[in-house]
Amino acid sequence: MKRNYILLLLALLLAFASCSFTTKNFNDPDKDKLLIQLITYVLEQGHFSPKDINDDFSSNVFESYLIQLDPFKRYFYESDIKEFKKYQYLIDDQIKTYDLSFFSLTHDRLLQRIAESKVIYEEVLSEPFNYDLDEVFNTDYENLEYVKNKKQMRDRWRQQLKFSTIANYEDLISQQENDKITEDVKSPSQLEVESRNSTLENLNELYEFINERQRKDWFSVYVNAIVEEFDPHTFYFAPEDKDRFDVAMSGNFEGIGARLQKKLDAVIVNEIISGGPAWRQNELEVGDNIIRVRQEKEDEAVSIAGMRLEDAIKFIKGPKGTRVTLTVKKVDGTVKDITITRDIVELEETYAKSAFLEKDNKKFGVINLPKFYVDFTDYKKRNAASDVKQEILRLKEQGVGGLVLDLRNNGGGSLQTVVDIAGLFIKEGPVVQVKTAGEPKEVLRDKDRSIIWDGPLVILVNELSASASEILAAAMQDYKRAIVIGSKQTYGKGTVQNVLDLNRMVRRSGEDDMGALKFTTQKFYRINGGSTQLEGVKSDVIVPDRYSYIDIGEKDQNNPLPWDKISPVSYDIWDGYLDFENTIEKSAARMARNEQLKLIDANAQWVKTIRDKNDFSLNYQKYKEELKQNELEAKRFEQITEYKNDLVFTSLPYEFELMSQDSILKEKRERWHQSLSKDVYVEEAINVLFDLKMANPVKTKLASAGKD
Repeated sequence: MKRNYILLLLALLLAFASCSFTTKNFNDPDKDKLLIQLITYVLEQGHFSPKDINDDFSSNVFESYLIQLDPFKRYFYESDIKEFKKYQYLIDDQIKTYDLSFFSLTHDRLLQRIAESKVIYEEVLSEPFNYDLDEVFNTDYENLEYVKNKKQMRDRWRQQLKFSTIANYEDLISQQENDKITEDVKSPSQLEVESRNSTLENLNELYEFINERQRKDWFSVYVNAIVEEFDPHTFYFAPEDKDRFDVAMSGNFEGIGARLQKKLDAVIVNEIISGGPAWRQNELEVGDNIIRVRQEKEDEAVSIAGMRLEDAIKFIKGPKGTRVTLTVKKVDGTVKDITITRDIVELEETYAKSAFLEKDNKKFGVINLPKFYVDFTDYKKRNAASDVKQEILRLKEQGVGGLVLDLRNNGGGSLQTVVDIAGLFIKEGPVVQVKTAGEPKEVLRDKDRSIIWDGPLVILVNELSASASEILAAAMQDYKRAIVIGSKQTYGKGTVQNVLDLNRMVRRSGEDDMGALKFTTQKFYRINGGSTQLEGVKSDVIVPDRYSYIDIGEKDQNNPLPWDKISPVSYDIWDGYLDFENTIEKSAARMARNEQLKLIDANAQWVKTIRDKNDFSLNYQKYKEELKQNELEAKRFEQITEYKNDLVFTSLPYEFELMSQDSILKEKRERWHQSLSKDVYVEEAINVLFDLKMANPVKTKLASAGKD
């Protein structure tokens, strides 16, 4: 796979070099125009599924670009959009001729409207809001019409600011009531003034960041509106973004230990880094929307709504040992302050770890694998496959009779480690098929005939298990080597991306850094021929979780590549189990009766209802009543976290020696074991291992499931 990418890169470099000798335009001194040339050339030549840059493409870019510029529709007027519309089907032509007139028009107009909006919000916030009015605010911005005149624009700002401020107002009133201070009690009118001033300060700070944005920053938005039309994982990194990406890829994380993404104007948590400060603090969760950030020595929190992601990150990150308080909106709609002490995130917790337990005189092992990690400069150094193998051998020394491999929240990683890990459980055979555009498919196989673990195997997944996790789960499912327990389906990312430093394509001075382009070059396929793209891996035993009804997978992204299939390869189903299908049926029946899972499912449905809500009262009494109802409903689900499965987990002997010298490691393992003892999914995995009956001795290669 790596060889194919190197050949692709060489082809691109050579082809581009040959073009540059014959076409002066490839040496355009205008950096923006040159960037368009570079990117469109790379995507046309190297993307797995290049798009036709035509009128449909143009219209889609037009729509997505304007949404990114003005997601709340509080800058542009209907007249602006009508003026822009003449370019709706011309952007494709402008891309081909490196014409930037559409970008220039929208950029200049946006700066004009932003300046006008500052005057509007200052005027609106200079007057008290009337919270006695029976008024409803709708947050369905996508279907919101653009305003026709200044009067409508001012009213739109008034409603949006009132919606923001009523939350501040409620916070101040609740804080005063909870403090129970009899002195210096402020009247509702005084608190109303404070709440407006807080909104004003937040907006002023936001606009300071907006004013610092240069033309090149806005141009990156335009470029990404173009490249993201190819697929959701194709992305242009401007020079500063590329530097941050390089740091992230090196594995050096400093701050709170969470990865964030931007959705409209919201900053959403999309990963908690195992072992990091947020993981240890144990309150921040995937899906949380970070609203405000307050530093430990400051009284006022800063609103990060509307900020660029990189600007918001500057507030959240900070020196080791300092504390930051995040105001987050949870997935169930409740708002909570979470204080985290920043630290350097230790890579150790991204490594595989294991524990064992004893139940009814039988021992079972659990291996947690957060990532498929590898040192790309030297595969023989520590990697996920060698570590999992070592953990299995250690568990075998303890006499375990069944194994759970936990791939929940594992976003993927090295493909070679997937093949090697699969080989630990099968004698030999294909693991995954890889297709590069214009190339014959490549079948990656386990060629090592040894089997490290031939006992019962369960794999745990959820909606956040992606890419490499899906390959391993799919292969073990196709071989009928493991029973997969988890969400209805995994994330559904069946594509491979590579990052190309665009400076390698041209000779430019250091001041003219062109940035980098991440683009999709390959696609994964199961050994049965089906793609993991969009559909992911469907669990053998489906269990609900809090993400069950939330749009969180690849299919919910913009412009995902489609699901398809290719010819299967020849593989032989594992025949080591005597009652594979019967065990799945028994597990599904148990899950259907499980009261904890029924409560989790009810909670997941309620969370979806909250997230789908668009209408919010701006009448204070009704707003407060809605909050109260949400809090009461949320309490109904508090017992989810109180669940205990009565399983006691123990570290392996080698870790006891390490923990005697490392109190932090001891704390981490105790936290992990405690979470396992509350985990209904792990409990069921152990039940499945109990049920699985093994043939003795284990044999393979009986049934053929396909042909090359």
